[in-house]
Amino acid sequence: MTDTTALNQFLAGVEKRAFAMAMFKVKDTEEAMDIVQDTMMMLVKKYATKPQEQWPPLFYRILQNRINDTYRKHSMRARFFSIFTHDHDEDRDADPIQNAPASYSAEPDFQVGMQGATAALKQALELLSPRQHQAFLLRAWEGLSVAATARAMQCSQGSVKTHYFRAIQSLREELKDDWI
Repeated sequence: MTDTTALNQFLAGVEKRAFAMAMFKVKDTEEAMDIVQDTMMMLVKKYATKPQEQWPPLFYRILQNRINDTYRKHSMRARFFSIFTHDHDEDRDADPIQNAPASYSAEPDFQVGMQGATAALKQALELLSPRQHQAFLLRAWEGLSVAATARAMQCSQGSVKTHYFRAIQSLREELKDDWI
């Protein structure tokens, strides 16, 4: 398999999860798509020649940096303009994950329970510190190893383990009554 084909397959495989990670923070579909696209372009431009096993941590490091940059930019803009405007746009609060059609048909009781559990999980994830949130998503959701997560987060493996452990503990505490 050529490097171009392998890179295309890698990017196709991480695209949806990267979009969801961006949406967690920026909560804007277009902005999240831009972040993912910029991340992919940066990986292709600067790191396409790197060995294939280095792509995941590099990709997620770029993604997290872009998310953080965008989040900071929006936070500063929101603080500045909040004294001039009041935003009543209900579409910004729309959750594309909740509005997507189900790909399966389950019992109504189960669906209601899962909707509640999903909402509780999303709320609990918002309560995590940024580093815990990042460690949890990279380890649990993306399945990266401790070493790869450490490279993506630009910290030591011990820090990854600590952040991940604290994230799990916080989520268990927050979700003890809500999670199915």
